[in-house]
Amino acid sequence: MKNSCDVLLFGDYFCDLIVTGLPEVPRLGADLFGSGMGINAGGVYIVAVALKRLGVDVHWAARLGNDLFSRFVLEQSRLEGLNENLYCHLDRPLVAMSVAFSFSVDRGFISYMDPRPEYDYQAMIAEQRPKWVYNLPFDGSPASLELVHFIHRHGGRVFTDCQYVDYSLEEAGLQQMLGAIDIFAPNRSEAERLTGLADPREAAACLARICPLVIVKDGPHGAYAQAGERTWHAPALDVSVVDTTGAGDSFNSGFLAAMLRGEPIETCLRYGNICGGLCVTKCGGASAAPSMAELQAYLSL
Repeated sequence: MKNSCDVLLFGDYFCDLIVTGLPEVPRLGADLFGSGMGINAGGVYIVAVALKRLGVDVHWAARLGNDLFSRFVLEQSRLEGLNENLYCHLDRPLVAMSVAFSFSVDRGFISYMDPRPEYDYQAMIAEQRPKWVYNLPFDGSPASLELVHFIHRHGGRVFTDCQYVDYSLEEAGLQQMLGAIDIFAPNRSEAERLTGLADPREAAACLARICPLVIVKDGPHGAYAQAGERTWHAPALDVSVVDTTGAGDSFNSGFLAAMLRGEPIETCLRYGNICGGLCVTKCGGASAAPSMAELQAYLSL
């Protein structure tokens, strides 16, 4: 059966209140003032918008309630023209919000999320038959591993990152999970926690002994990729950083959009670095997501 969409996207929205320009990291007893702020739709919404603007047919299995934050994200989603076919609307609050304190090198969050309903992953995958599935649960459970095999049996491939979990490779079942995933894309700190290796190239090499294709995102130092013994590196854009929220998600979106166009790995890394680099020039993860025409203009620089 023919694939019905390019990317099936799981995961939840967040409503991000982002404060930039703080003089220091928040601490007890201190009353700090930033120089800028924004209220933005965030979480997996960032990936959905970034892929949509790059011309990818993305179907997001969003879960939304009747609360203020859900209604704001739905409004932003409609302004972007996202496909709503898989949206689940619940007649109750389904809050997911973060207060982000953002600096030039990284950001931190204070977050809250109401309990979520369960996804019927297999039913959606069987119905949608996507080329790629993004944002599956990243753990070593037999259920998650079977879900990856289920996607492969239905003609799809799997792209995932660490999703902020704090695992090492010694976690039960995790190496089997990594061996089944098609593309694994942690950032540098996540790759170090997994492998115990501080050098991103060494961490990528370690993970590539398990996973078919590994990408390690290293912020201002660009991104590294390895498949077997083959390695690639692409430098980051030279930009003025306003807010790093969503930079990794934006990189993932650019890389995946290039993969869908059949580009070689080195070009996929450049797509990712352009999207991630542009992301940090504005407040809010999706605010500076480029169109394909805007992205391609950077390829010639």
